[in-house]
Amino acid sequence: MPRSSSDPQLFHLHLVSDSTGETLEAMTKAALVQFENVRAEKHLWPMVRTPRQMKKIMEFIEERPGLVMYTLVNEDIRRELTLSCSQLEIPHVSVLDPVISSLAEYLGVRSRGLPGRQHEMDAHYFDRIDALHFTMAHDDGQLPHEMGQADVILVGVSRTSKTPTSIYLANKGLKTANIPFVPGTPLPKELEGPLDALVVGLTASPDRLVDIRTNRLRSIRQSSTTTYVQMESVREEVQACRRLCTERNWPVIDVTRRSIEETAAAILKYYGAREAKKAHAAD
Repeated sequence: MPRSSSDPQLFHLHLVSDSTGETLEAMTKAALVQFENVRAEKHLWPMVRTPRQMKKIMEFIEERPGLVMYTLVNEDIRRELTLSCSQLEIPHVSVLDPVISSLAEYLGVRSRGLPGRQHEMDAHYFDRIDALHFTMAHDDGQLPHEMGQADVILVGVSRTSKTPTSIYLANKGLKTANIPFVPGTPLPKELEGPLDALVVGLTASPDRLVDIRTNRLRSIRQSSTTTYVQMESVREEVQACRRLCTERNWPVIDVTRRSIEETAAAILKYYGAREAKKAHAAD
């Protein structure tokens, strides 16, 4: 049934690319303006270069199903995406395939299948590549001894979109590490001393977390009777995370009603204010 003009249709749009994703963003922006009363909550997944990365992204897409549009030339990564989307009955479209196929047929040659060839290798490009490599290597608490190299560190309870938010920030050129907050498990000792990085806490409402975690456990056929999804335990977990952030003077963002882009925008605002303050102090 069509939505009324006062009730715009909102849907999740996932853009998956083995490069920066700029081509996908430009194409979808041009296409979306042709539809009235439609609003897309866009999730950009750039620099996807391994099937392992693709699997993690698919976990997020499974929780927020919507149209998946992609530009991927690596067959292993494409296979991971297309098989997962087909199993989950999620529509997926390779936006460059028709163009490449038409050119190949017209020219009588095969395409080279090289990712990201449409982008100039400028300094900003390499900054983003460096940030993305750092971010993927420091996902989920990995390599804590290198946290001093980070621009941003996210500390959050489970299922607060730490990984996709980190990747989004990396695409903006910020080296981002993320650390899971687990009650009873100490955080890396590197977080106890002074850091140049901006540390931000991520939480969500217990109701929302229980819902997401329960669905996640069901999707992997695990028991949903653990404290991981018990309301009282989750509530205490969120409160403990907030207390820690308050004690250490870290800003906290509640992601319950925020998209990844909105969460990242808030973090970028904190980061910009912090850098401006440092610059002013230096003067």
